[in-house]
Parts: sequence; structure tokens; C-alpha cells
Amino acid sequence: MKSVRIGAGLGFYGDSWLPVRASIERGAVRYIASDHLSELTLAILQKDRQRDPGAGYARDVVPMLADLWPLAARHGVRFVLNAGGLNPAGAREAIARLFRERGWRARIATVSGDSVLERLDQLREAGETLAHMDTGADIATVRERMLFANAYLGAQPIAEALSRGADIVLTGRVADAALALGPIVHELGWRWDDWDRLAGGLTVGHLLECSGQGSGGNFGSAHAWAEIPDYVHLGYPIAEVYEDGTAVITKAPGTGGRVSFDTVRQQLLYEVHNPHAYASPDVVLDMGTLRLVDEGGDRVRVTGASGAPRPASLKVVGGYHDGWMGSGIVGFAWPEAYAKCEKAAEIVLALARERGWTFEDTCVEYIGYNSLLGANADPAQREALNECFVRITVRTKDKKLADAFGRLFPWLGLSGPPYIGTMKGVQPAKELLGIWPTLVRRELVESKLEIALEEVG
Repeated sequence: MKSVRIGAGLGFYGDSWLPVRASIERGAVRYIASDHLSELTLAILQKDRQRDPGAGYARDVVPMLADLWPLAARHGVRFVLNAGGLNPAGAREAIARLFRERGWRARIATVSGDSVLERLDQLREAGETLAHMDTGADIATVRERMLFANAYLGAQPIAEALSRGADIVLTGRVADAALALGPIVHELGWRWDDWDRLAGGLTVGHLLECSGQGSGGNFGSAHAWAEIPDYVHLGYPIAEVYEDGTAVITKAPGTGGRVSFDTVRQQLLYEVHNPHAYASPDVVLDMGTLRLVDEGGDRVRVTGASGAPRPASLKVVGGYHDGWMGSGIVGFAWPEAYAKCEKAAEIVLALARERGWTFEDTCVEYIGYNSLLGANADPAQREALNECFVRITVRTKDKKLADAFGRLFPWLGLSGPPYIGTMKGVQPAKELLGIWPTLVRRELVESKLEIALEEVG
């Protein structure tokens, strides 16, 4: 039975690509599907683009390919990456420049058309409300502050770019799993209305999209995480996908980590709201019919995927200016470390009130107690802390106020509770971007898609 092997690349902007080397050298992969984006990443890239109009793409793609391309070219491995972010053309030019300097050859394709920022008013005229998906709020409340808006595209333009001979496919915002589904459909010749096979491919893409999390990273609870072997050399997951829609999840031999029933099922349910209707731009997956069989030797067979027709709309994620953040951190040592932090927070907030400062939001967190656990933190643990840090963050429309807030902290060094251990009081204001999720009829987006192919070298 015909099959294709896809290896996981990065799981986020700044992730390590070193494990990808093992997948190329020893994993017999034909493709690397590398996910550089998240909704948070788009906000980071927008700030880059505000400083430099030529930026806006995931800059790690250049050093990544500088390291991996010679090895990939020898093994005939192709890359699919959403590192184009908000500027796929800029990412292509940066990679092409690298390849020209090194004397390398490649056909680089870019998929664009996911950005709808300049078309928001046209979309509303076409009948799209662009209301907030979660709250139903009217986009008019943030329209003038919108800085980017990008639709989640599917796998079809990726498959088309590969059919044109691309060695590297660069996209902007696509659904994470589409990075693997595109090569799968291209290689195995599936129809775009073969819902069960597409659901199997979507399952594979979802299992690969988080790099090491699919092979034992970030795994388990209690002591299970400590039983994962060799985190230092953890291998990223690899999927061997068959033309009937079934797959085997594994990893390169000789790498650390683990592929087992438990590690695979944990990744399967990651970021899933409704396992019986996991929607993507290409198909809706019902995970309830999936069957995972642990074959041993870091091999898990995945069968039984059920799919329903793709949604009529695409998700769009927009970002808008949402004020400024001011913050400060101060830490104290035993004894009574938590109580000192609590008193420090009381002092800082009182100083702000005396100055007549008001904030849209204020967040007080105690690092070492509740900064991760939140309301689930056990109050009984507070008195036993050897050290504790209080972080206070405020949101305001006034940049000067955000800048000034951190200046309330240094005074505590000699005029507050004793034994300050660290001080990060004077922090510059940071621009905050709010996220605006909405839906748009897919034909209004897909009619504007473009695929450009450039041969370098």
C-alpha cells in the first residue's frame, strides 16, 4: 500500500530544530511540516513589522534552513512551513538571499491571501458581521484599532504548491494540521471530498503539530513525566500515512522520548474543545471513532477516523491595539516571604491610588505560590515559602502612566519590608494587542489566494 512519511518540525516560534536532523538522517521522512505560528506569535510578528515593514515573518526560519537544508537536499526532503507569518514574501526573500549566498538551489513557493485586514470593510459590505466569536461583540468597537487580520487557510494551496514542484512551501496563517495534510493529499492523491481519509490526515497533522509534545515532551502528571527517557535527545514524532487513511506514529531510531498509547492520546486531545467535531478548514473530525493501538517499539497505529464535510466559514484572527502594560517585580526571602510580598503589593497599589492613577486592569501574582496555579493554589503553602516574588501588572490607555508604574517599585529597596532579593521595577511600557476571532465565508477568502513559485540558484 502506498504511503508517505512526514516529520514534525518546530512547534512554535523559537522551538529547537536540532531534533529534525535525526528525522531527516534516520527517520526516512519525505517532508518536514514545521509550525512556527500561534495567535500570540502573530501579535509578536506585528510588533516586529511596526518597527520594520520588511519584517513580520518568523525569523528562525532562516537559521533553521541554513542548518538543515544541506542535509535535507541530500535526502530529498521537502519543507512546508507557516513561517511566512504576516509577510510570506519577506520570508521567501530572506531564504532566497541565504540560498544565493550559499550557492544552493531550491524552488520556493509562497501561499498568500490569508490577510484580510485591508478588506474588512468590503467583507462587511458583503454581509459578514465579523462579530467576536466568543462574545458576539461588534467589530466596530475595535475596527479603527485593528492591526492585522488573517484567515486560517487549509491544505489545498499547500498541495497545489507541491504539485508545481516546490521544495519549500512558505505560508502565512494556515491551520496547524494543514502543514502535514497538504503533503499527504499531494502524495497519496486523495480527493478533497473524501472526508474519512481527510479526517485521518487531519488526525496526523494534529499529532505532529507540537514537535516534542507528540513524543513524550510535556507529558503526564505525578511521576509519569520522569519516566520519559533521554529528554536531552528527544526525537520529534514521525507519521507514516497510508493511502487508506490509516497511519503509524513513531520517531527516528536512537532518539529520546517515547511514542506510546498514552503520549499519543494526550497530544490527540490537546487544544480540542469538542472531540466529536474537531473543525479544520478541510474537514471536521470525529475523534470518537479513532482507534489507537500501541504496537511497542515507539509505534502507535491510528485507524478509524471519521470525517464530515468542511465548514462553510473560515476562522479569522485579528489583532488590535489594546492599550499599554506597566509592570514591576520584587522578591523577598524567608522568613515570611509571602507576607512581605503581600505588603509590598499593598504599598505599590496605595502609592498609585494616592497619585490618582486608574487602570483598566490590575493583576497581582505571587511567583512561587499562585502565578501558575491561580485559584487552585493551596493557601496553606504560603507560610512555608523560602522565597517569593510579587509581580504586579496593569493595563492602561496611557503609555506615560504605564511607564511610570514601574517607578513605584525601587523605593521599596530601603523603605519597604526587609530582605529584598531582586528588583525589576523600572520596566518600559509594552504595547498590548487584543485578539479578535471571527468567521468569514470561505469563498470570500479563497477567491483571493495566490501561489507564487520562485526558483533560486
